[in-house]
Amino acid sequence: MSALPQAEPAAGHASLPLLTLDERQLGDLELMLSGAFAPLRGFMTLADVASVEASATLADGTDFPIPVTLEARVDAVAGDADRVLLADLEGTALAVLAITERSAVPGTADRVLLAGPVSAHRPPEHGSFRRLMISPERARAELGAGPVLAFATSAPVGGRLIGQLKHLAGQLSAKLLLLPLVAGPADVVRRPEALIRAVLAAAESLPAGTLVIPVPLAAREGMDPEREIAATAIVAAAYGATHLMVDGWRSPSAAVARSAGDAGIETADVVRPLAGLPAAPIPVLPSGDWAYDPRAEVWRPLSLIDAGSEIDDLAPDQLADMLDTGVEIPSWFASEAVAAELRHARPPRSERGFVLFLTGLSGSGKSTIARDLRDLLAERGDRRVSLLDGDLVRSLLSAGLTFSRTDRDLNIARIGYVAAEIAKHGGIAICAPIAPFAEARDRVRQMVGEVGDFLLIYVATPVEVCEQRDRKGLYAKARAGPVTQLTGVSHPYEEPLDAALVLDTSVISRADATKAIMAMLTSGGWLVGEG
Repeated sequence: MSALPQAEPAAGHASLPLLTLDERQLGDLELMLSGAFAPLRGFMTLADVASVEASATLADGTDFPIPVTLEARVDAVAGDADRVLLADLEGTALAVLAITERSAVPGTADRVLLAGPVSAHRPPEHGSFRRLMISPERARAELGAGPVLAFATSAPVGGRLIGQLKHLAGQLSAKLLLLPLVAGPADVVRRPEALIRAVLAAAESLPAGTLVIPVPLAAREGMDPEREIAATAIVAAAYGATHLMVDGWRSPSAAVARSAGDAGIETADVVRPLAGLPAAPIPVLPSGDWAYDPRAEVWRPLSLIDAGSEIDDLAPDQLADMLDTGVEIPSWFASEAVAAELRHARPPRSERGFVLFLTGLSGSGKSTIARDLRDLLAERGDRRVSLLDGDLVRSLLSAGLTFSRTDRDLNIARIGYVAAEIAKHGGIAICAPIAPFAEARDRVRQMVGEVGDFLLIYVATPVEVCEQRDRKGLYAKARAGPVTQLTGVSHPYEEPLDAALVLDTSVISRADATKAIMAMLTSGGWLVGEG
């Protein structure tokens, strides 16, 4: 393994510009600094990126399967800066990037790629279960000599995977290494810390000495699965793995070796990349086709179960639906310890916080509907209810912001942050901003989706009707000239295409609009129907 990037003396760092990284960039940085991404020691140049995309090698010919880049706003770092401090989301400086290349992001005018080697400034201190995030060097020491079977996952580990890991580890006489992937949302349980708890609960059913190490390896949108598997194998090998099990995937070029005594596990199946891709540094083994045998009450290879009697594993969507509706998790799917963590991470909708996000033009009726909803939900007492109306937020949370595109987006981001905090603690947030841009609404959906449910309601009252109402006189001022940035007149409104409910108050009453939303909440399980 290549030598790790060395820490720079802190003297002089205070004068360097500070660049805050997003979650994926922070994960990439931590993997490089720890040596888990070896031989990569910095963010890639355009030549590296082009070479990786073409042949899965760096520009110098070294194998590496995925591009690792640092994209930032053009104005984030001065054009003459040769070094920059890289900070986490709380503003803590973690590393120094020596900028060797600065290039425009293709197809953009305001984004730039920064490339160059990174060196540690200070170790990360924050993040749930940080104590488990040991270095690759320490992991290799704890695992010691001998075979180590690794499994990386962004989803909870149920009974099937536990059975497969036990079986394959037994065949290899290997220790087990579980790598929860914590950069980004987790499947089913949403939050990385919930994923770690669920994996730790599953580890209780695995052999003693099983090691759980969360790693910040982020999924790459649109990336070939072969390349992502190769990147996972690089990280697993850095932590001491000699084999990697991959679930639910077959390489088109895999050479499968089976035998009568193989018991359905393809232990000789080394997943090799397609032509032009690098081989994984360790053998990659498919998990095999298993199902639950209700007669033997055990998970086992499908070939050993009487045809037609098997029970297939739950798909993530099926598991999510069971948790959302409060249906009991079957014991064949997960141990009670795992099931308890799943229920804790994803309580039924009737107990979960959520956000009602009403969007529409000024005068559409969204604020009136929002207030009526607040009153009805407060009367029920199911959860605490908070109203974040557009005008109220503008006067308090977003005082001083203009109506430029940037400030409008910042206003919506602030509303989204507060709403997500309310939902995270089990409450109901009702938001009623204009929110004209789909991108800003999507960011709120993403923030809320990690902790609760987001329901977008489009109050689609036509602009002509809104202008006839014009209670605030805004449309008249916009037509006359004093108001120059009125949505629907002199400023665009991007109509939602992903609304859970569309209401037009020119054809239905406010009472009927409110009833429609309450009916949606009841039928969807967020509210329990009143007798």
